[in-house]
Amino acid sequence: MSTGVARDPLLAVSSVDVDIAGRHLVEGLTFGAHRGEFIAVLGENGVGKTLTLHTLAGLRPAAAGSIVVQGQDLREWPRRALARVLGLLTQSSEDPFPSTVLETALIGRHPHIDFWRWESEHDYGTARRALVDVDLAAREERTVETLSGGERRRLAIATVLTQEPLLYLLDEPTNHLDPHHQLEILHLFRARADQGASVIATLHDATLAARFADQVLLLFGGGAWVYGSSASMLDTTHLTRLYRTSIHELEFRGRRVFVSE
Repeated sequence: MSTGVARDPLLAVSSVDVDIAGRHLVEGLTFGAHRGEFIAVLGENGVGKTLTLHTLAGLRPAAAGSIVVQGQDLREWPRRALARVLGLLTQSSEDPFPSTVLETALIGRHPHIDFWRWESEHDYGTARRALVDVDLAAREERTVETLSGGERRRLAIATVLTQEPLLYLLDEPTNHLDPHHQLEILHLFRARADQGASVIATLHDATLAARFADQVLLLFGGGAWVYGSSASMLDTTHLTRLYRTSIHELEFRGRRVFVSE
């Protein structure tokens, strides 16, 4: 994993509040996401993981504080220009129009293509490489509605990979995936981070976070949070508080594994 060096962050979050319906989910959130870092966001359902990601992506305003992307306030970014820098994987995606797997993956290239221009060979090559990465190369001519839930999830991931942003915001990227595809997808984004991108992903599994993440953001609800290295934040004290049940740490083949009672 990347150890990171002192440098300007791709994403700088300062004193950000995330509220909904009069509830304070996250208060005073402050951290920086740098190139080469994989940041895992953990917390129980309902603590604000998804809303925090949507706030960082500019889909909803922060109740307070500032979010800066590549030195520019998030609110000042034109959406098309932002989409060349920031890619968001949502928890679910809809396919309102019939399309093939390859056509759907190519949507990720749209921020990079001038209006009224067709996709280039480079765009097609980028999309096809992403489909190979998520084990969908043999299905590129299939229509999306014929895919299983797990295949659709991998296609959504391929679309974000095709976008080639510098900053990936991933909301539960392992949802609907079987164990070996979960690991393959996390390895993919670990590699993107190692190649110079920044990855922020909400996860439910602290063991996977310990394996792949450099930094972690723990959301406790009611505004409370902590942020730090995965080595220091992922321990039995923090995780027992986070999940409100006793968590124990084991070692298996040189890796840390967390289990509940």
